[in-house]
Amino acid sequence: MAHDIVFFLAPDDRTAAATRLGGPGRAFDSVACRFVEPDSAITEWDVYFEEPSAELPPVERLHRQPQPEYVTAPLNDGVEVFAVPPRVTRALADASPAALEELADRWTARLRSQDGDDMTDDDLLAVLRGVARLAVAAVASGGGLYSWSY
Repeated sequence: MAHDIVFFLAPDDRTAAATRLGGPGRAFDSVACRFVEPDSAITEWDVYFEEPSAELPPVERLHRQPQPEYVTAPLNDGVEVFAVPPRVTRALADASPAALEELADRWTARLRSQDGDDMTDDDLLAVLRGVARLAVAAVASGGGLYSWSY
């Protein structure tokens, strides 16, 4: 499980890849959280926007979903930089407050079912609202939404 996760804006993959060693830092507009897997979160969000529902889809459904792509090749140091797919970025940017609440509830239920008491103590609705704000900016600027984790 990733300990530190930062969703951030960058103008392109090359710029996002340059964050690999030190993280996005203050140079990028970002939202941080802890103790979630960013690729799993992005996939959960993608499935939700394809089929909005408060109900958890079977985990097999998540496994069939295309996974986010690495911006940099993974190494043995545990650092990962992913690009949030444009369709997910657009869906987050267009999401209503009610949809973000429903998604946060569903994401929380998924994490609780997988991690139990070891689940993140972050406010996942606040994280989603922050990431949706970043998505709005990414769509408006033509840049991208990324995640960096360690």
